[in-house]
Amino acid sequence: MRRAILAAPVRLASLLAAMMSLVPAAVAQDKGTLDPKPLPPLANPNDPNLAARELFARKLRPSAQQPRPIGFYAKGCMAGGISLPINGPSWQVMRLSRNRAWALPATVRLIERVADKAREQAGWNGILVGDMSQPRGGPMLTGHASHQVGLDADIWLTPMPNRQLSRNEREEMSAVMMVRSDRLDIEPSAWTPTHWKVIRAAALEPQVDRIFVNAAIKKALCREAKGDRSWLHKVRPMYGHDYHFHIRLRCPAGIEGCEAQAEPPPGEGCDASDFAYWFSDAVLHPKPPLKPPPPRHQLTLSELPAECRTVLNAPDKKPD
Repeated sequence: MRRAILAAPVRLASLLAAMMSLVPAAVAQDKGTLDPKPLPPLANPNDPNLAARELFARKLRPSAQQPRPIGFYAKGCMAGGISLPINGPSWQVMRLSRNRAWALPATVRLIERVADKAREQAGWNGILVGDMSQPRGGPMLTGHASHQVGLDADIWLTPMPNRQLSRNEREEMSAVMMVRSDRLDIEPSAWTPTHWKVIRAAALEPQVDRIFVNAAIKKALCREAKGDRSWLHKVRPMYGHDYHFHIRLRCPAGIEGCEAQAEPPPGEGCDASDFAYWFSDAVLHPKPPLKPPPPRHQLTLSELPAECRTVLNAPDKKPD
């Protein structure tokens, strides 16, 4: 009896190994790939309870439609997206295998301008670009709640090196932590006087609605910004964002169906009262919950704007 019990885990391990051998090879992405492999087909793609992220993650190309954001940043999709080239004169795209370097044309052009300004105004070689959106926007399998309508982009706070990174480096290289271990200020060994100039360059773009950073980074910006400080109004503290800043564009004028975010509070956001919540003990040292929280609700296709179904069913845009 004892020998049978001890052998059970071995038999279970063998069974799991055999099951894993049946998983389609398409699940495993090659690092640095520019040719993402499709996920396994869904057993029932018409299941009304299926998470929309499962549907949007399986679209490897944008829709052959006019470019347009649909819905809200965290509850929508994107028609007619385009990709940011993985290499530019002043930028490089990171984490290529995620296939998240898609956005609306206005967002792509803005990233290119910010990259040039980082070089011209801050002396950087350029910027490293993190996640933008999936080919058709929508909820993602992992990571962000927003980035769904082609108007969001993450920029690393690590300057671009003076060489082209290999595809493996783009997958393995980590961004530099900019926040001190006590979470109350920036890490002085990583933060430089050029960082605020790069964030300012993005914030001064008229199309930019908000820039999200860690509260410690916002604190440093308030302390270091010189000259015109009106742009600080757009820079808002947000959980995470220790390694990068998040650019969010406003809804384009005259586009119906794009849901704008409410205007941020007036002022620079640099008063002690503006930081009271973010530097409170409850935020800096949260206590573990007494019981595990329930799984986060995953949006279904029926919960997104109706036009997102059309975006999903539209034919693929042909490569340029």
